[in-house]
Amino acid sequence: MSRLPAVDDLVVLLATVEHGSLSGAARSLGIAQPNASRALRRLESELGVELLRRGARGSTPTAAGALIADWAREVVDAEQRLVTAAAALRRPARPSLAIAASQTIAEELLPRWLAQLRAEVPGVEVALTVANSTEVGRLVSGGDVLGFVESTTLPDTLTVACQTAHVGQDRLVVVTSPDHPWARRTRPVSLDELLATPLVVREPGSGTRVSFEQAVGAGRLARPAVEVASNAAVRVAVAAGAGPAVLSELAVASAVEAGWLRAVMVEGLAVERPLRAVWATAASPALTRLVQLAAAG
Repeated sequence: MSRLPAVDDLVVLLATVEHGSLSGAARSLGIAQPNASRALRRLESELGVELLRRGARGSTPTAAGALIADWAREVVDAEQRLVTAAAALRRPARPSLAIAASQTIAEELLPRWLAQLRAEVPGVEVALTVANSTEVGRLVSGGDVLGFVESTTLPDTLTVACQTAHVGQDRLVVVTSPDHPWARRTRPVSLDELLATPLVVREPGSGTRVSFEQAVGAGRLARPAVEVASNAAVRVAVAAGAGPAVLSELAVASAVEAGWLRAVMVEGLAVERPLRAVWATAASPALTRLVQLAAAG
């Protein structure tokens, strides 16, 4: 394929499947029918698959077209989550809801929660700050901010009385590059071996790093191989061969599934941690609903 399909073309496919005809799809999207027809022909050409059977009574998806429509819906939903989360980063002057989220939650979960909130409360204005758990604690303590953290304990920087809600569960896993010797092991790595190995780690204050250090004792860890400031940087460094890392299962699931990271079993290591919403301000309807959506998964 010379280029990726345009999301707008995928939207036309979904509308055609939903309405059963090109004309119905075009009306629902507010575009001319010839433009809808061109979008579908372009999509079929790019994918190399016949998507629709066109007839006098409308258009029905082929077997392949029905599958691709299901996959397309995931892409369109993901774009909506991206757009909604990016809009939150623009920081409106007077947001209805100010949020501070740790990186793992901001990367993997918050875009979906915000998209659901925006669908239910179209006028809500959200301002989002992405930070490590230590900084999230400071922001919640200093103002009208809803925080999301992943940690076995609340941040020490959370210095005011607050309310909390459990919104999920996460666990830490060890990952390596596919070329690392541990990736070819048929038996689990021992905990002592893990502790003696220089790891790629997040910066001090990261909820991931704090949870791991609390579980095993920070004084037992070897000097880090690399210290970086984001989950994405950890993944890239591990894939490049800088060393193993301990990261959230949420943060590595897609990379492990794609095959450019390998999850490694470690005997004696089991670190599970709650995902929490934390706030010290009066709960607005938007805050309450977002916490409910987060808890519902």
